[in-house]
Amino acid sequence: MAGFKHLVVVKFKDDVVVDEILKGMEKLVSEVDSVKSFEWGQDIESQVMLRQGFTHAFLMTFDKKEDYTAFVSHPSHIEFSATFSTAIDKIVLLDFPSVLAKAPA
Repeated sequence: MAGFKHLVVVKFKDDVVVDEILKGMEKLVSEVDSVKSFEWGQDIESQVMLRQGFTHAFLMTFDKKEDYTAFVSHPSHIEFSATFSTAIDKIVLLDFPSVLAKAPA
C-alpha cells in the first residue's frame, strides 16, 4: 500500500476567481502536517463530453487513513471548506487507500 489518498474533482462556478481558491488550498495544506503531498491540475486535454464540466483535480496524500481523518477535523480544513464549498458548481470526492502498481523511476 502507498498511503491514503484524497481526490477532489471540481467544476468551479463561473464567477469564482480560481487563483484565490488555489492560494487558499496551498495555504491549508502547508498548515497541516499530516498532508504528505499535494498536487493539483487543470484539465486541458479531455474532450468536453468526457469532462462533464469538471475542470480541476486536487490530490492529497496521507501516510494512513487516520491522518486523513485528522485532516478533515483540523480547524484550518473546516474553515477553508466553508469557502471552497461556496465556490464549486459540481464536485466528486474519492477517499481511498492507494495501491502502488508502478513506482516512480
